[in-house]
Amino acid sequence: MSTVIVSQDELSRYNSLIPMLKKHISEAGIDRGRPLTYLVKTYGCQLNESDSEKIEGIFQEIGLVEAKEEETPDFLIFNTCTIRENADIRLFGNLGAYKSRKKENRDMFIAVCGCMMKQQENIDRIKKSFPYVDACFGPSDIHMLPKILANKLNQRKRIFSVSEEDYLVDDNDIPVLHKRKFRALVPIMYGCNNFCTYCVVPYTRGRERSRSSEQILSQLRDLAASGYKEVMLLGQNVNSYGKDKEGEISFAKLLEEAAKIPGFSRIRFMTSHPKDISEEVIYTMKKYPNIERHLHLPMQSGSSSILKRMNRHYDQEQYLKTAMLFRKELPDATVTTDIIVGFPGETEEDFQATLDVIEKVKFDSAFTFQYSRRPGTKAADYPDQIPQDVVTERFGRLLELQNALTFASNESVVGKTEEILIEGKSATAPDVLTGRTNSNRLVNFRIPAGIELNGKKIDSSAPDFDADEFEGMLANVRITRAKPYSVEGELESFIDESR
Repeated sequence: MSTVIVSQDELSRYNSLIPMLKKHISEAGIDRGRPLTYLVKTYGCQLNESDSEKIEGIFQEIGLVEAKEEETPDFLIFNTCTIRENADIRLFGNLGAYKSRKKENRDMFIAVCGCMMKQQENIDRIKKSFPYVDACFGPSDIHMLPKILANKLNQRKRIFSVSEEDYLVDDNDIPVLHKRKFRALVPIMYGCNNFCTYCVVPYTRGRERSRSSEQILSQLRDLAASGYKEVMLLGQNVNSYGKDKEGEISFAKLLEEAAKIPGFSRIRFMTSHPKDISEEVIYTMKKYPNIERHLHLPMQSGSSSILKRMNRHYDQEQYLKTAMLFRKELPDATVTTDIIVGFPGETEEDFQATLDVIEKVKFDSAFTFQYSRRPGTKAADYPDQIPQDVVTERFGRLLELQNALTFASNESVVGKTEEILIEGKSATAPDVLTGRTNSNRLVNFRIPAGIELNGKKIDSSAPDFDADEFEGMLANVRITRAKPYSVEGELESFIDESR
């Protein structure tokens, strides 16, 4: 596969179809006596979330209105992930549930996009077993969505438009619907060159393609001017940003330039690869307080021999050097990780090496997985697959250790007052707000009686109290209680952002 930069002329040709689509949607809405609706179901990582925001931006540009989750939309898109087997199972199960709904509404448009569509076996399965799916397209084909919709309207045929090329588009020229009032997802690069032996991402998202730093910084300045408090810089491996473009700045420099833009309270990024993260990134994080005090550094295994079989290009010693430098330079920050248990060939000694690293680094939390055999990867063909009962037993021991460390980490902030960026209403109760600290710790908190905002007392027990009204605000919250995966607190004050 090769990288193809989409020209402004080509993108303009796709976008020129939007007025025609908007006219069709409007007329169809008049005929049905209601606005036409859409729903995008997203699986997987933040890059998929970002892709879905572009799809929704295009849908709203042509006049569609978002449907509620329980409603049957007129336009439905499944944006898929193929990192783990259960994501495949969920997709095909949920897709099957819409067969009867398509019978009830023959004009309903159903499409599947994302990483799963870069694997031919999934395309073949949809062609054969899901004849009511109207279209499929790949993760780098989103800019073509107006053309796909126009072709479907004109031809009424099924469209399978999955490109072999790795497209790179100026994201500033694609409509985006940011789903959160406070946070904007900003991809800085696409694809991956690492070819870890358990992972399909290089085959589904293509080779690494960095966006221009000028485009990224222009987008960030626009977002800050629009009032976004938090941005997340995204890439499969952000630390290799710019290495594919001669003369481009490094990720550490891009991070620094982003931190200098007035208006952002939080600048987040993921994901970092331990083989590529530089000390300069750590010192840049230390220098700028609006860069989140949190590093997600996927370890996968603590065994050097297993890391070599995974093709990770670092060993236990190198990983510990990076993690411990971060701990030393930013002692109040958090470190999180990804860990795979039961990789082919993993011995008890290898697993113990993973536990040893966990004990040394004391991760504040971890995303833990049992190894999932993915077709098309080298590891899927390794002969020394681990019996499931062994994997399950080891996984239990790992969870016991990491859960204890996570709880201890949460206990360490009890009694402290933390600056919280409010994300909205908690799932626990209608009068509870939720947000995160600058170290990415999840906080659920209540507003005590007597608190005022703009001269008006807030009564969280009132029937008309709407916790979502506070989304995007900053607040000082005193942490009162640790829980296994979060902390609880009480609001002390809202922060005057005009200071």
